[in-house]
Amino acid sequence: MDISIKIAHDSTIIEVIKRMDKINRKLLILEKNNKFYSLVSIGDIQRAIINNIDLSSPAYIITRKDIKVAKKSYSFEKIKKMMLKYRMEFLPVIDNGEIYKIYYWEELFGNTININNEKIDIPVIIMAGGKGTRLKPITNVIPKPLIPIGEKTILEIIFEKFLKYGIYNFHLSVNYKHELIEYYLSKKIIKDVKIHYIKEDKPLGTAGSIRLMNKNIKEDCFITNCDILINQDYIELLSYHKENKNILTIVGVLKNESIPYGVIENDDKGNVKKINEKPNRNYLINSGMYIINKKAIEYIPEDKFFNMTDLIEILIKNKEKVSYFPVSEKSWFDIGEWDKYQSTLKEYEKFRNFGLS
Repeated sequence: MDISIKIAHDSTIIEVIKRMDKINRKLLILEKNNKFYSLVSIGDIQRAIINNIDLSSPAYIITRKDIKVAKKSYSFEKIKKMMLKYRMEFLPVIDNGEIYKIYYWEELFGNTININNEKIDIPVIIMAGGKGTRLKPITNVIPKPLIPIGEKTILEIIFEKFLKYGIYNFHLSVNYKHELIEYYLSKKIIKDVKIHYIKEDKPLGTAGSIRLMNKNIKEDCFITNCDILINQDYIELLSYHKENKNILTIVGVLKNESIPYGVIENDDKGNVKKINEKPNRNYLINSGMYIINKKAIEYIPEDKFFNMTDLIEILIKNKEKVSYFPVSEKSWFDIGEWDKYQSTLKEYEKFRNFGLS
């Protein structure tokens, strides 16, 4: 039995997140006095963050009552059906409060946990027009979308990640070295992919070219930068966006930072209240991926340089519903700068865990 998937029920939420990141799991077993207590999932943590629950709180306060576990009396076929129905990474078998056995998805079904067999006709706009100045000198030769990650380009990995969830309708906003991008993709056989190009006559920013797509968007669409990957269930993300009736959903990355100094807390008169020694700080950053509703596109000016941050500010000023969907830091891969690109190459096995290579 893999003991790394077990953690004390009173561990903090941030400790749970760190454990999930370390072992590349999105589900853990909570134990109390060495007995089974509950299950905690990445979904539980995402709901906690959205509801502003302090991440130093104990994990047991965010668990659900309707968790799925198996009994010792369940047949193997019943266990398989449960795992398929609820798409569980693993399923513990509980006998008198003890963990009798754990069935793992990869042992029963292989690395196919997130595959969606149904096609979903939602557009994906990939921002691929930038010059990639932070990645020079390599971008002097090839455009950023064609930068290799292992044996594939970042663009191909983005395609395959969406295809894994049945999402196949891609629109590439291109400008810099667009001829190379189009030529490369014309020579690749990528099954079930539909590609349309949005050609910018001049740079329009991270949101400006979306206006050119207005007629092709029926309701919602994904937007992603071409230099990031998110290891997240895209169907779950889309469901969250729709259920909450957001006009725009930002995928936010939870960053946990340890400050290596004593931090002074003071009152409004300048008196020292206390010193926090090497505290941890948690905050959310913009990942570069969004889901946007067609209604939001009306706020984007025509033929004008306009960034996503500009759009978000206007939507908020007009009291439109802008929300976020949190993912852990280890679920986010960024190749936009040299050091981040090098880090991603070193962790290429993480991409293999996506089931993409």
